[in-house]
Amino acid sequence: MFTGIVQGKAPIIAISEKVHFRTHVIKFPVELLSGIEAGASVSHNGCCLTVTKIDGDLISFDLMKETLRLTNLGGLKVGDLVNLERAAKFGDEIGGHLMSGHIIATAEIAKIFTSENNHEIWFRVSDKQLMKYILHKGFIGIDGISLTIGDVVNNRFCVHLIPETLERTTLSQKRLGQKVNIEIDPQTQAVVDTVERVMAQKEQEKLLLRVEKQ
Repeated sequence: MFTGIVQGKAPIIAISEKVHFRTHVIKFPVELLSGIEAGASVSHNGCCLTVTKIDGDLISFDLMKETLRLTNLGGLKVGDLVNLERAAKFGDEIGGHLMSGHIIATAEIAKIFTSENNHEIWFRVSDKQLMKYILHKGFIGIDGISLTIGDVVNNRFCVHLIPETLERTTLSQKRLGQKVNIEIDPQTQAVVDTVERVMAQKEQEKLLLRVEKQ
């Protein structure tokens, strides 16, 4: 599990490509190296990956076909930065919201508004079915960052970013048309799915009653 509080940014320094498979090597920040070992889970732009090799501060991770399909990691190049978070431990402060590291889709950056004290980004979601989980003032994970949703309009939503978030993460470097990884808040998803299921059951019961009366 993760908290959505990005602990550092790190560059990709090498990529090895195979068919539907990729290994990339990250130059880890010194402060995140303590206790790391093969098999550990690390969030990369919100996607949970497993440490496969350690060579000093150079840490390797494998990306499978499904990861490359669902996330923005397959489009990254050597030199690109990724948001990193080590797996949460019992007793850690949950400053954001609980996240699983399982990316559900990507969203495209549609608009960016920047002023002296405000940075607002609008995202476009291609899968409109996901929009039922994206609610005003709800939680969402964007490239591994726990954020509060601002306005929601049709298949678009926005977030407002404070200077600390821009400094700590890669969002300040994002440009129009680029894709970010999206993780829906699991509690929101559970509530919405449960309500939909209950409403569907009630409609089915009403239909059965009408049939019986006939």
